Amino acid sequence: MASSKEYIEFVLDQCNGLSARAMMGEYVLYYGGKVVGGVYDNRLLVKPTKSAKALMPNAEYQLPYDGAKEMLLVEDVEDRDFLGKLFEAMYEELPEPKKKK
Repeated sequence: MASSKEYIEFVLDQCNGLSARAMMGEYVLYYGGKVVGGVYDNRLLVKPTKSAKALMPNAEYQLPYDGAKEMLLVEDVEDRDFLGKLFEAMYEELPEPKKKK
């Protein structure tokens, strides 16, 4: 099941600096140009960085799709303040995007 346009728009509205790129019916999420996670089957999943695990110690690990690495499920998508803190904290830990040739 692909994610709905309404759900991805809702997620993007929840956090300034968040953008998305459609990929095979799902969406990869970027914060400040860095990949932080994605929306898969109407679920917000983020990379399991140290800060994400610290901010969501009881978060459930889920697979975005078969063959992928596990990611953390963000259950409190309605909390704008939390999402801002989460993505800001994750940003510092994530690698810079690779330069295109």
